[in-house]
Amino acid sequence: MIKKPISADSHITEPPHCYVDYIDPKFRDRAPRMERVDKIGDVFVIEGLASPIPMGLVAAAGKDPSQITTHGVAFEDLWRSGWDAKFRVADQERDGVAAEFIYPTVGMMLCNHPDFDFKKACFEAYNRWLQEYCGEAPDRLYGLAQVSMRTPEDGVAEILRAKEMGFRGVMMPGNPAVEDYDSGVYDKVWAAAVECDMPLSFHILTGKSDSIGGQTRGPRINSFLSIIRGCQDVMGTFIFGGVFDRFPGLRVVCVEADAGWVPHYMYRMDHAYKRHRYWMKAPPLARLPSEYFRENIYVTFQDDWVAFRMKDMCNVRRLMWANDFPHSDSTWPLSQSMLEEHTKDLSEQERNWICHDNVAELYGIAV
Repeated sequence: MIKKPISADSHITEPPHCYVDYIDPKFRDRAPRMERVDKIGDVFVIEGLASPIPMGLVAAAGKDPSQITTHGVAFEDLWRSGWDAKFRVADQERDGVAAEFIYPTVGMMLCNHPDFDFKKACFEAYNRWLQEYCGEAPDRLYGLAQVSMRTPEDGVAEILRAKEMGFRGVMMPGNPAVEDYDSGVYDKVWAAAVECDMPLSFHILTGKSDSIGGQTRGPRINSFLSIIRGCQDVMGTFIFGGVFDRFPGLRVVCVEADAGWVPHYMYRMDHAYKRHRYWMKAPPLARLPSEYFRENIYVTFQDDWVAFRMKDMCNVRRLMWANDFPHSDSTWPLSQSMLEEHTKDLSEQERNWICHDNVAELYGIAV
């Protein structure tokens, strides 16, 4: 029997009060807030970021590609289920989805905020709001708390707090404040994640090297192809840094960076390690890099048909489908027809693994 799919990566649309009403009072005057700007529409204004965040792409799911725009969109025109959980189940049913794991939207951009004190306060506010949102449909909505990684000690405390709040995992910023993720100073964080059984997620657009419209060559659309790079860099940092040698039970999720590239990336890592580890002074590993990727790293994707074709060249038990609702890359509300086409050469078991079982087992849910 083909099981109803679970989206391993969906999003909310932060409402105007998300940060203002839930943030530590000493940061309230600086809290991210929504404003209406002439010729641009509704935007989230965040002190310390160069540009406001327009609402156009935030909830463009289901739109014809010719109608997708960044500007001229009002908050009230967005899919209400993005911020009102009472409407979410209906949109899940429309897409044939049993449940969703929820990531932020504005919070993704906050990951690169230079002020870690402010960022920590914003994430704490978002987590409070998200706890209430997911609580409206606890068997259908599973939140991933945001952690700031202001310090390793903060990272431990934030993971423990997320566990207490009922979250199933945490979303990490692409870049921590202290050193990098391969440093031993973070071993206490990884130990806490393993002890609490909390997978760590790294989402595209949350690191310094994967921004849309950044410094890439050619027309602006060429920058879209580079946004998976930040996630790849993080995965390599964990693997070559020996993190999985020290913490074999640690589970990391590479989110919305597609998955068709994984077999070649594993080959490339193995080639680098076998051929160049001595002159590049790579730390010794107990296994080949590809073996850590196959075991410790999960990857989510939407309509990456290459990922379905390459399932035998990576680890089919680490592939997780997602619909990315309500963002512009979402397969909603046509996920079922897309899956029917893309999984036609898979066995029933393989389809269930990728679309349901892998994510359910990773986060320990029964749906």
